[in-house]
Amino acid sequence: MNTLTLNYNIKISPENISGDLVKVCYPSGSTYSSGCTYVYSAMTDILSGGTNGSSLLTGLTVPILLTQSANDVGYYSVFDGAILQYDAVTNFIFSGINTNPYTCYVYNTSRQSYNNFLDLSSYSIDWGDGSLLENITKFSPEYITHAYLSQGEYVIKLTQNTPWGINTVEKTVSIPFSGLTIPNPNGTAYFSPNVGSWSGTKISYDYIFTGDSENNVESQISSNYTSVPFLISGYTKSRLTELKQYGPVPYIVNKIITDYLGEFFGVVNEITNTYTGYTIQNIKYFDYLDNITIFIVESSGFTSDWLVSEPIIKDESLINIVYAPEVQSDIFIERGKNSVLERIQRLGEVDNLGDLENYGYGFFKLRKL
Repeated sequence: MNTLTLNYNIKISPENISGDLVKVCYPSGSTYSSGCTYVYSAMTDILSGGTNGSSLLTGLTVPILLTQSANDVGYYSVFDGAILQYDAVTNFIFSGINTNPYTCYVYNTSRQSYNNFLDLSSYSIDWGDGSLLENITKFSPEYITHAYLSQGEYVIKLTQNTPWGINTVEKTVSIPFSGLTIPNPNGTAYFSPNVGSWSGTKISYDYIFTGDSENNVESQISSNYTSVPFLISGYTKSRLTELKQYGPVPYIVNKIITDYLGEFFGVVNEITNTYTGYTIQNIKYFDYLDNITIFIVESSGFTSDWLVSEPIIKDESLINIVYAPEVQSDIFIERGKNSVLERIQRLGEVDNLGDLENYGYGFFKLRKL
């Protein structure tokens, strides 16, 4: 097993540490009246400002964002030897010879000795010609034989009976053997659970289907597997206040609310004694009197517009080579250090309320009452 060691070099800025905010108050009766503000202390104070020069830097949480996947680090192997397909526990192969074309040889390749849980399993075979089921106690390289009386195609079924359900693999054999191509060498697999709501229901679990065998966008979209659109519902938080209007009536039924571009945003559909129904961005919400909100939205799942079919290319020169991960963080806008009286001094540069709102890209925090 290969071990990958990751080394992170993290730069810590005072603006990312909430513990270095120091409250500073200026005296009553000064030029700028009384009040307090907060300033950032120096990193030297954080690292050695505690008792006996100890560090105040405790409880620091550093978010690490990894945006790369295994596809970004060069050549890699998708198989580590610890994966088993379904046919490793329920599978068989058959063969025949031209000199005895009506006799079928079956090798049970289920790996019973490899998996301890298979000790609870028993195997039987149905030759497909109406003969009695035959229990199998031999495993490959040993084999069992069966002689067919007439020519034709027969479906051989190997059944694994377990406490949790029944696995069956079916393969078609042509009698007499004449070297023809086998119709379905992988077979068809089924599972019938012994317990639960699906008990006794035969479920196919073939691992090869159109999503695997056909590498095109149209085979992957949701409409191939379910009727679209389909409803999605659940519990959420109320968004009714986003449709609130000024005036004595805050919520007006059927009044269209638009966004800053003038496009449709939402509408209050109905107000009853038990709930308020409204729509925001094509999602329907229902606020009930017990503070429960549910949403209902129509989804089409994956559509062809959401998927792109592209080849995956590996550079042979990068075999067994990986790159150190790149750590990215949120963008921080450096505003510098603020002195105690800086915000008050900058008020001298503001002429009206509009300037106050736009000053320094939000330098002043306004509270609307």
